[in-house]
Amino acid sequence: MNDAEIIAAIQVGDTEQFGLLYDAYFQRIFAYIFYRTRNRAVAEDLVSTTFFKAVNGIGKFDSRKGTFSAWLYRIARNTLYDHGRRKANVVPIEYAENVSSGDNPDKTVADRRLVEEVRAILADLPSGQREIVSMRAWDGLSYTEIAEILGKSEGSCKMAFHRASIKFRTLLP
Repeated sequence: MNDAEIIAAIQVGDTEQFGLLYDAYFQRIFAYIFYRTRNRAVAEDLVSTTFFKAVNGIGKFDSRKGTFSAWLYRIARNTLYDHGRRKANVVPIEYAENVSSGDNPDKTVADRRLVEEVRAILADLPSGQREIVSMRAWDGLSYTEIAEILGKSEGSCKMAFHRASIKFRTLLP
């Protein structure tokens, strides 16, 4: 069954089918939230909240307005924003890092320096552009998905990413 068939079944009362959507999207939504909070416990709570909101609102989902994936990411994004408003000490969205602890200390130091340089450049980007870069680079979302999630045109998302990539190429060694 595809997403549309599962959603149709849920909307007519077969709510147990939501487990299929949960299984299909859990990892992606968890990664999206985790990379923005950098806290496993907080991410798990926010993912639970996201899916709770989704299961409660699935009756209002309209595939003519966009994909289920984009709808779910919008819920996750709004959940993150709600959490950020409640908690002043949440790590900003731009501090997503994934540096492995290898056996080579010189490489680890170089990786950390690079991460710090990337953080500085990200911090200097406008928040909308920073969000597009994060969704594209860390979440691996397509421009179409990003545009749906943010309610922007695909062209404006591509342009924002392109401008950010120019800045990165200019400022990174």
